Amino acid sequence: MRLDDAVPDVLGGDWVRRTMHLRPDAQGDPVATLVHRRDAGADRSRPAVLYVHGFVDYFFQTHVADALADRGYDLYALDLRDYGRSIRPGRVPNDTHDLAVHAEEIDAAVRVLRAGHDRVVLLGHSTGGLVAALWAHHRRGLGRVDAVVLNSPWLDLRGTLLERTVATWGIVHVLGRVAPRVVVSHLDEHYGRALHRASGGEWDYDLAWKPHEGFPVRAGFVRAVRRGHAAVAAGLAIDVPVLVLSSDATGPDDRWHDALLTTDSVLDVADMRRLAPRLGEDVTSVEVPGGAHDLALSPLPARTRYLDEVLGWLDVTLARLPSPAESRRRL
Repeated sequence: MRLDDAVPDVLGGDWVRRTMHLRPDAQGDPVATLVHRRDAGADRSRPAVLYVHGFVDYFFQTHVADALADRGYDLYALDLRDYGRSIRPGRVPNDTHDLAVHAEEIDAAVRVLRAGHDRVVLLGHSTGGLVAALWAHHRRGLGRVDAVVLNSPWLDLRGTLLERTVATWGIVHVLGRVAPRVVVSHLDEHYGRALHRASGGEWDYDLAWKPHEGFPVRAGFVRAVRRGHAAVAAGLAIDVPVLVLSSDATGPDDRWHDALLTTDSVLDVADMRRLAPRLGEDVTSVEVPGGAHDLALSPLPARTRYLDEVLGWLDVTLARLPSPAESRRRL
């Protein structure tokens, strides 16, 4: 992996980005992008938090970085291959046929963070939460990260038992394998419109990278996600403390309604509660009343509650771990 020098990022101010050149894949030469403030890593005693976004998403939540910085944490964000800053001409955006491919860019980013920080935390949202959980499971015993935080992780397919099994069988076992590029679905636009400032929401972000209607959902992507769900259902063995956060209620995902941003109107929070204990031996689950799907984009006071829960848990959890020097002696 080759890492370019830092250049100014679209976020402006002191934000910079570094392009990570990854191994060639079926679409050609992929890249991922590491985003952080220019002075991140100046003090290795400040823990690093690596953020992994969800589907039809990229990093723009600078207020999360501000909250972390105020408590002594440096936030880094990873735009995965074919997402956000890492979208390139000639490559299908927001698509993969195997979630394990993202291990390459997470591995590379964690190596960068470990070079400048004694503690590293992995923070994943939605699909990024599923990717982060699977990565932490497969990297157990290696000491790559010290804790995992999951913001509304996608641990199962929303819907009835029939919809999650029989209705997706053809996509998962047939189309996803023989015709992975076939478009099988599109996202509803309501959640995105509720978020974006141009349509009455609170947040401003690039609609080319996070369009309201999303990017087409392809059969190979669904197959990859469902294989990840099956692994979670069978039980993971993440060997560091895990915090799973969700809204306290699920809202409709197929129409406009007044609670789009005060319920999870993308995933089913019951799935998160049910499956969180299967992630590892040390899992804490927290509900955020009035939280949106991306808890970091919830309206106040839910947004403050989310950040307080994350920061409080991190402060306590990292303080209980052996000191970095002691950990090195054990290794």
